[in-house]
Amino acid sequence: MTRCAHRSVILLAGLLLVSGAGAQDVTKGKPAAPDSYEAQVVATFPAYAPQQVVSGVIRIWGHGNRRLPWMRNLVSHWEEGFRKFHPGITIRYEMHGTSSGIPALFTGIGDVAILGEEILPEAAAAFERARHYPPLGVEICTGSVDVRNFDYAQMFFVHGDNPLAQLTLAQLDAIFGAEHRRGDRNIRTWGQLGLTGEWADKPITPYGWAITDSFGAYLEAALLEGSHRWNNDLREFIHINRPDGTIYDHGQQILDGLAKDRYGIAVSNIRYAGPDVKPLAIGLRPEGPFITVGKETLVGRQYPLTRTIPAVVDRAPGLPLEPKLREFLLFLLSREGQEAINQDGRYLPLSADFAAVQRRKLD
Repeated sequence: MTRCAHRSVILLAGLLLVSGAGAQDVTKGKPAAPDSYEAQVVATFPAYAPQQVVSGVIRIWGHGNRRLPWMRNLVSHWEEGFRKFHPGITIRYEMHGTSSGIPALFTGIGDVAILGEEILPEAAAAFERARHYPPLGVEICTGSVDVRNFDYAQMFFVHGDNPLAQLTLAQLDAIFGAEHRRGDRNIRTWGQLGLTGEWADKPITPYGWAITDSFGAYLEAALLEGSHRWNNDLREFIHINRPDGTIYDHGQQILDGLAKDRYGIAVSNIRYAGPDVKPLAIGLRPEGPFITVGKETLVGRQYPLTRTIPAVVDRAPGLPLEPKLREFLLFLLSREGQEAINQDGRYLPLSADFAAVQRRKLD
């Protein structure tokens, strides 16, 4: 089986697993308060101003499935707001999973793919094979801090006894990868990171997602700079179905393992952290700054591994985007569209400056 096919099987298995996870974090979020940071950000956006009145059906494919309609609440807010300006528009909700989104575009059965994560290279390559040009991706949301299934922040942790408080991307690449594309060597002991005494000769044990998981694919692109070679000592985790039908999340397994391993390091999320592990600040350069995860550092894109959610469309080079799709995407990138994200309360909005960059893609 090829690596690409193997990853596709794992992703499909993951979708089937999560379909039994119950209603946690999938039906409704907690709306952002009127005086919240998110509300202050969205207040700086320009209001939506239609450039033309449009009508017809917009078929949206992507993040969700029949049992757990992850995006339905947010898409419903968008539809309600958009129809105030364009009452002749109907949104057809066809959210059957992120892996279904881009194929729906190049087969012609969908108009917009709203994914649950960044565009995977395999999906983009499949689109380009079919269409002979790349898909157009427009970022519409910032990933959440810690909401399950809503592209939560990838964070790095050490055991609570570890004296380290921060690492650079180059150091993390050298720990988790095997090609050290960001630096001059691999790092395999704590002494190589400057720790002394009992720590100096202790091997580092990395804990993380299965490398065939979409989270692993993200780290290959964002951390390992495209390398597919991982540290052979990486301990990989996938979701486990319990007999009662609940899921033992891979992120929880990772930090549970780290809590028992004084010399480990892990990638996971703060939602799973207990008192025996601590998150690290991450920097691009040895001199810093070193950034921790928070709403402000994600929306402002200071955190080096900030996640964003794209809407993807099929636009041939040199041709204008279909008017109803262009208006819809402009709405998502407006004050009203971003207010809907706050009303839903799971993803975070974009910053006004970053949204302006995305709007220019539609010209």
